[in-house]
Amino acid sequence: MGRDLEIGITGSGIRHLPTDPELSIEDMFRMVAESGVYDYVDKTPPEAQVDEYLRCSEQFGLPVRAGGWYYTLGRDEAKLCENLEIGARLGSIVHNVQIATGHADGHVATNEEVAEAYLAATEHGESVGCLPAFEVHVNMWSEDFRRVLQVADLVEARGVPFRLTLDHSHVVFKIDNPTEQEVQDMRPAVESGELILDPFTPGNVCDAWIQRGIVAHCHARAAAPGGPPNPRADGSFGRGIQYPFIRPEPGQWHAEWDAAKLEPWKEVMRHLFDYHARETSSPLLQVSTEFIPFDDYGDGSTYSIFEHSVACATWLRAAWGERSGGTMG
Repeated sequence: MGRDLEIGITGSGIRHLPTDPELSIEDMFRMVAESGVYDYVDKTPPEAQVDEYLRCSEQFGLPVRAGGWYYTLGRDEAKLCENLEIGARLGSIVHNVQIATGHADGHVATNEEVAEAYLAATEHGESVGCLPAFEVHVNMWSEDFRRVLQVADLVEARGVPFRLTLDHSHVVFKIDNPTEQEVQDMRPAVESGELILDPFTPGNVCDAWIQRGIVAHCHARAAAPGGPPNPRADGSFGRGIQYPFIRPEPGQWHAEWDAAKLEPWKEVMRHLFDYHARETSSPLLQVSTEFIPFDDYGDGSTYSIFEHSVACATWLRAAWGERSGGTMG
């Protein structure tokens, strides 16, 4: 079909080990550029770093096409507007938005409140030139996956397109994971078949979002059904929302690695690519790899986060070519 799709990397994934000190901005851009597999960087820096990001973006030929942050309704509306403005200054076309489950006053943010926040952010984003996309993510309103299309309905009833950031690692790790399905009381819906997580089963929730045509941005971090949870230094366990993309070296990973466990995650990407190749109205323009070092993700492991990001980006390019005959970047 010849459609283009660009591949980027989130800023938190530009490191090898979780314990590594943060690189300078210039060294981060150099590392991404030298990998040879990325088209852009995905980052919303603090205001004080914007000029340096612009300098390095120009020096290394890597635009900052996207960014993102997390927000609590009733407290952070002004911050969201500020970050949309930073994104516009950097040339970003999308700002990924995580909205916390809880409102600042303590109640669970309602669908109506999330929809109103989306509409307000979109209005401001349109005025400055960087649009929001609301993300599927744990600890956020959208961790109850049933709410995503409910909010989309409210937004689209107002004549405004709903833009979703698909991070399906947050769906895949809940497959065959009853404990995680209990979060936000989803387990009864999963057990009854009302909510289908498995991408190989017709009617699954990721297909519903893809076929609705609302996926405008994508975070690509591999995950596996059931986790496994990752150990923290204090003896507790993270939620296990990251699975190594290539076989770790001995001692780098706390569980047995099986390439077959990546297939559900890969299948969602195939479905997304199929839709994007087929539907000229698809709003998707780019995919950002997001292998990260934090508690519920890569913390406690010693494989190179960046090497796994590069391997994932390489697979994404090949998968897009196979599904579409298109080009990347």
